[in-house]
Amino acid sequence: MAELYIRVAEDENEEPMEIPSEDDGTVLLSTVAAQFPGACGLRYRNPVSQCMRGVRLVEGILHAPENDWGSLVYVVNYPKDNKRKMDEMDAASAVKMKRSIEKTSDLIILGLPWKTSEQDLKDYFATFGEVIMVQVKRDVKTGNSKGFGFVRFTEYETQSKVISQRHMIDGRWCDCKLPNSKAGPDEPMRSRKIFVGRCTEDITTDELRQFFMQYGEVTDVFIPKPFRAFAFVTFADDQVASALCGEDLIIKGVSVHISNAEPKHNNSRQMMDRGAGAFGGQVHRVVEVYSSLGVNCYTTCLFFSLRKSYLV
Repeated sequence: MAELYIRVAEDENEEPMEIPSEDDGTVLLSTVAAQFPGACGLRYRNPVSQCMRGVRLVEGILHAPENDWGSLVYVVNYPKDNKRKMDEMDAASAVKMKRSIEKTSDLIILGLPWKTSEQDLKDYFATFGEVIMVQVKRDVKTGNSKGFGFVRFTEYETQSKVISQRHMIDGRWCDCKLPNSKAGPDEPMRSRKIFVGRCTEDITTDELRQFFMQYGEVTDVFIPKPFRAFAFVTFADDQVASALCGEDLIIKGVSVHISNAEPKHNNSRQMMDRGAGAFGGQVHRVVEVYSSLGVNCYTTCLFFSLRKSYLV
């Protein structure tokens, strides 16, 4: 008996693949699953009623409808949970694709010991990946270190890893991050936090953390109490948060919407801009320096406002 092939596709609109049948005209589910991992059955569109019909499955064997496979295209069935996981994997792949086109930037290193040289920096950061450039900022007149510097890596993944942790350099803890100026004067600084809307009350912080870990390292998950149908998730990498914004994702069978969580310092920036003119732009410059060192912008603005009121 000549070997018979049936046409099978993952979706009605996709190009079908020919799957071999057995000598008795049946098709093994394992044969289908070998080409379509996770498949649990087949269905087809009835030419007369135009409704979808399932193919009979008995003990792992698929039987032809009315004993004839014909020239129909059979569509693969997947378990609902498996299909959901595949959709989530596709979303994760899309985010990774967005991240793959990202380019590295100069990172600022804060809190450097005075004795640290550029060679010391290069030797330290070379343990994370290939280093393109290192620079220790020095006073023009004295040549002494200003306590900060810059580093740039070849790979974006290396950059993300370095930003996500603190660094012990020459006996002192240092921070490495994107300079505030990278956001541009008229753009808000990129946040590592996302807003997860349309949450249901049965979603826990652990479940959110486990779900979002497929996109990148999660540093914090917060669900307000009492419950308000939303949550916040913070990543180690702001690029992950940026890539997820605007996405609709499925968590525990529920569609949630991801948007940007507005950084708190934006309000401080507006406050700073309103008061900067009175000081000829000095407040703006001072706050930028203090914020790069981790000092709260609101505190700095309040200080200058009080100082101004006493001087008047």
